[in-house]
Amino acid sequence: MRRSKYVRPAHLDGGPAGDRPRLTTSAMIASLAGPDQRTRPAPFGHALAALAETRPEIVGLTADLGKYTDMHIFAQKHPDRFYQMGMAEQLLMAASAGLAREGFMPWASTYAVFASRRAYDFICMAIAEEKLNVRIVCALPGLTTGYGPSHQATEDIAIFRGMPNLTIIDPCDAHEIEQIVPALADHRGPVYMRLLRGNVPLVLDEYGYRFELGKAALLRDGADALIISSGFMTMRALEAAEALREDRVEVGVLHVPTVKPLDEAAIRREAARTGRMVIVAENHTVMGGLGEAVAGLLMRSDIRPPAFRQIALPDEFLDAGALPTLHDRYGLSASAIRAAVRSWL
Repeated sequence: MRRSKYVRPAHLDGGPAGDRPRLTTSAMIASLAGPDQRTRPAPFGHALAALAETRPEIVGLTADLGKYTDMHIFAQKHPDRFYQMGMAEQLLMAASAGLAREGFMPWASTYAVFASRRAYDFICMAIAEEKLNVRIVCALPGLTTGYGPSHQATEDIAIFRGMPNLTIIDPCDAHEIEQIVPALADHRGPVYMRLLRGNVPLVLDEYGYRFELGKAALLRDGADALIISSGFMTMRALEAAEALREDRVEVGVLHVPTVKPLDEAAIRREAARTGRMVIVAENHTVMGGLGEAVAGLLMRSDIRPPAFRQIALPDEFLDAGALPTLHDRYGLSASAIRAAVRSWL
């Protein structure tokens, strides 16, 4: 039977457990880092607190989720510039708009599901339409929690891509988050950033990477396929590309941290190279995210790679469970990416 990339891989169905550790409930909110991978704790909270030392206009707000969005680090350092709004996300966005109108630079933190689903109209009318300097920083984007559809913001980029004036950022790791915070402080206009929280992996420092707002970066080259990725899927794409070398398959990885506006020139340049399959990998539903943005760009630019594929979440409400299991099930793990690319080639 032909297996969809969304179906639970066969090696996870039945059979002996082997050497795989037994996963506990805590794995539902586990770090994305591998067992021996380098991490950095709360990079967003520490970067914002440090930047605020020289930027008095910065204020932090949260909707009862300071500890779970790393905003508590800022609150401890700058208690007189921190606002706890309670479980009221619409009020969080409206208050942020008011502070921005008075010359402050609010950084509003909550979960991605609450910002995109519950506070959309307030963000649109109070912040985006007025082009206010509000940074909306949201944890648990896509499949970064195992607590089911109530917490899994699998469609947040699709929701926000259609909002005018809003910049959308999807960082890969701690190294990038630490660079994004000061870059966004110098940017004019509203921003939505997907947040990796807690112990965040370190990956991009090994590639000499520097974040530039609105710019994509080719992290590695390869003649057989090109993976265009955002968020932690760039980390997974790099792992899969390294593993595919054992199969004598050379895969390039183009990291796209700014989902809107896209770095169209870089995507066109890399996708137009002769003979390479183009694959978009994202921690988001197949509907309305980076994959469809890239596909639309290639069609409008009359660029036709030999094949175009998406590695993304299905258009459905996802299961609850341990993150490693869910990432295997829905095709976001490095091993699942490797298997998918091999099958397509």
